[in-house]
Amino acid sequence: MSWRELLTETVSLLGDAQHARWICETATSSTPDEFRAMLDEPAGERAVAHLDAMVARARSGEPVQYVLGAWSFRRLDLAVDARVLIPRPETEMVAEIAIELARTFGPTRSVLDLGTGSGAIGLSVADELPLIGTSVWLTDASSDALAVAKANLAGIGRSAQNVRVAEGSWFDALPDGERFDVIVSNPPYVADESDETESIVTDWEPSAALFAGSDGLDDLRLIIARAPTWLAPGGWLVVEHGHDQGAAVADLFRSAGFADVETRRDLAGLDRIGLGRKPS
Repeated sequence: MSWRELLTETVSLLGDAQHARWICETATSSTPDEFRAMLDEPAGERAVAHLDAMVARARSGEPVQYVLGAWSFRRLDLAVDARVLIPRPETEMVAEIAIELARTFGPTRSVLDLGTGSGAIGLSVADELPLIGTSVWLTDASSDALAVAKANLAGIGRSAQNVRVAEGSWFDALPDGERFDVIVSNPPYVADESDETESIVTDWEPSAALFAGSDGLDDLRLIIARAPTWLAPGGWLVVEHGHDQGAAVADLFRSAGFADVETRRDLAGLDRIGLGRKPS
């Protein structure tokens, strides 16, 4: 059977042409262009077995990102699996803001990614900031998540030398005396009893990275309250939050003494990112 026939069959089984093509490309370890060039070639036994296994996982409801084992985030291709959240477009915006703010510091700059998960934000920061003068810390309470982040760290080339990884709950992972120009986090922010989160998220993604108390603000309260101690004067805190938490998060920033507090919207026009500056 040719790959063209297998692709047609996979589209029929999954009901999603894009997902079917991605899975076929992964089964053949090929780029989109390479896969197009091999459509009329006969499929090998091992590749078909890999394809069948991935199709079975996708049909069970598993997110396609986990089935593929990788997902793009800004300039990076990240390994992802059920140990970490799937990187999302709104989080790319969080990373962009952190990178833009970090660029304002020099000749050196230090950035902390709290609750790094797959490493998406922190590794993007390390990848996109200057190689000279940049320091990035990644922390997470989950050793499983940090194993994924470390695997992704190996994929960013020379910038990996600027990254340190530490295990622990939020700031407890850090050695005393560290200070940062930018602290960035995509913490859990879903309320425990929320009915807004899709079942494909709650059924497959790690609950510890999703839920944060009755109002979803437990971790954000802690991060915002403790961040000033770890920020250098003039440093910035950037956090992702729920679409209905903008005002509450801004109040938390102001209560913690931050200046220039701002709420920014995501691509859907929803409140999604809170930021504030520690006064100089």
